[in-house]
Amino acid sequence: MTGALILDPHLPLLVIAGLAMLAVLLTGYALWRGLAGWLPRAAAAFILLVALANPSLQQEERAPLTDIVIAVVDESSSQTVGTRSAQTAAALARLRAEVAALPNTELREVTAQDAPGDGGTPLMAALAEALAEEPRARVAGAVLITDGQVHDLDLAPQMPAPLHVLLTGETADWDRRLIIRNAPAFAILGEPVALTLRVEDQGQVPEGVGGTAQLSIAVDGGPPDWYDVPVGEDLELPVTLPHGGQNIIQFQVAVTDGELTDRNNASVTAINGVRDRLRVLLVSGEPHAGERVWRNLLKSDPSVDLVHFTILRPPEKQDGIPVEELSLIAFPTRELFVEKIDEFDLIIFDRYRLRGILPTSYLENVRDYVTQGGTVLVAAGPEFGTADSLWRSPLADILPVDTTSRVLEGGFRPKLTDLGQRHPVTQGLEALGPKDGWGRWFRQIEISARGAGQVVMQGAEGKPLLVLAREGEGRVAVLASDHAWLWGRGYEGGGPQLELLRRLAHWMLKEPDLEEEILTALPEDQTLAITRRTVSELDPGPVTITLPDGTTTPLVLPQIGPGHYAAEFAAPMVGLYRLQQGTLETVVAVGPPAPKEFEETIASGDKLAPIVAASNGGILRIEAGTPDVRAVGEGRMAAGRGWIGITPRGAYVTQDIRVAALLPGWAYLLLAAALALTAWLREGRFAMGRQRAL
Repeated sequence: MTGALILDPHLPLLVIAGLAMLAVLLTGYALWRGLAGWLPRAAAAFILLVALANPSLQQEERAPLTDIVIAVVDESSSQTVGTRSAQTAAALARLRAEVAALPNTELREVTAQDAPGDGGTPLMAALAEALAEEPRARVAGAVLITDGQVHDLDLAPQMPAPLHVLLTGETADWDRRLIIRNAPAFAILGEPVALTLRVEDQGQVPEGVGGTAQLSIAVDGGPPDWYDVPVGEDLELPVTLPHGGQNIIQFQVAVTDGELTDRNNASVTAINGVRDRLRVLLVSGEPHAGERVWRNLLKSDPSVDLVHFTILRPPEKQDGIPVEELSLIAFPTRELFVEKIDEFDLIIFDRYRLRGILPTSYLENVRDYVTQGGTVLVAAGPEFGTADSLWRSPLADILPVDTTSRVLEGGFRPKLTDLGQRHPVTQGLEALGPKDGWGRWFRQIEISARGAGQVVMQGAEGKPLLVLAREGEGRVAVLASDHAWLWGRGYEGGGPQLELLRRLAHWMLKEPDLEEEILTALPEDQTLAITRRTVSELDPGPVTITLPDGTTTPLVLPQIGPGHYAAEFAAPMVGLYRLQQGTLETVVAVGPPAPKEFEETIASGDKLAPIVAASNGGILRIEAGTPDVRAVGEGRMAAGRGWIGITPRGAYVTQDIRVAALLPGWAYLLLAAALALTAWLREGRFAMGRQRAL
């Protein structure tokens, strides 16, 4: 129980102060006049003023509150290396025992784990949340058990009591890490792109560890190539992407005996391979309504360099016009089909017929160009079944069709074959047409597929309309009609002309997304979206997923469309995942290229030192022993060798308050009356004495 003197005035204090001033003035006047009773009168006035102020005695019954010590335990990934987990457990157990031994003190424990999205260690956020949940008047101190690698220092709260750090790790720790300083998201196919790498040592590097390290580079999970690289220097590494689309490049530094962890020895980067400019050669055998279809399609793509020649006049026509006036520029056949043929990504023969413009040797060059990786598209018209057809040239060796001289005239609606519903070039095209179906075409050349030809569309009388094939390392396609332009004009509702021709052209150019047999995996946070596309009617079976730690798990992909299978896989850890299904294989990286938790693994209190110093706390290494906990006065240094201090706050809760006046009102009146009577008597005696003297 505690007591205190308080005032509970009957009148406002301002009124009482005015009365006090008046009493002082009257007392001064009496003293000036030499009145004998001035002192008792002043005492009576004082007693009356005290009575008006009503001094009272307040008594409180208080219950003391415990002091609170907050312990924030770092449970991030970097705390799992070495002996840090054991050190953390030992320090926390000792802290619990020390706080329990202190009178009127209790411990609050919170943990800080990896922040989502590679946010690192949110230690300050955990401390701020713990402080917000407790009355600041009761917080006697806080202890952080951590390796000191904190990634949210800007969220550090203002401490009402000492803050201490118990540092895990060993002073002899050292580590080697790989840093990717610069990795572009895109690169041009066929051109080297520069990546900046650095191999760096941290901590107490032991003697005998050389100044070089072994670095391996693997693309798309293939066999790695090893190189000796210097340590502590930036390396400019030129990389040429092998294919379009996403290229997964994995870098790894060989593990050295004694280093703290190998979690930061590897890094994965994904670079999308894009073509700089697509060079397309379009040769139109004669002007016709569908000629502009190909030209408009190719010219509408800014990434395409189009070289287009239209043969307006056959060489055998003799009308007396000088040769130099037949065209604005001469058809550079030798330059295009001999010297620079390998520079083209795609060659299109649009209703071309043999007229002696291209010698047999040039067409043989085109055939060899395809087998060595080039692509040729034949858009056929009525000439394809004649004696001067390309089918009767050396190109017949690579064309996947046989032809007759029959031209099918009359309206028909193109439709997808069973294979076409699964093939990426035509899959889903039916949904892009009008509700009543595609518009009709009116001419088709009779062909039949041969060899490895894939019939994805059929037309009149169920005959093949679009045939695709792979020849050697290249690709060939034959479109057996010159009426695709009717779709572009919207005849009878039209059809997906541009989408069909765009997919066809990009399949010819070997775009990865249009491969017939493909297994892909796209990461999103910790989930893999796995897709399998096939033109086979058979179920491809489960996908075998190899996790970063080497374990494998099968995953069955449900069918979501013709030849289309997909599923999602929750990745249990970050790292490189390898997916395999039959002969198909792909790799994908989950999580950041290099986790922030392992960018710096050497335990250090340097980052936390300013915050700790501002609260008079201390930073102690657990390897030197777990410290004692002592009580220290507020504002004093709260850490020393082998000990840390907390500041008792003396917080309490008031249970009862009682207020009683010092004296009852009648006592004040009695005292004032007695003093006034004394003053009257003294003044009367003084007056009688003066009369006798006179």
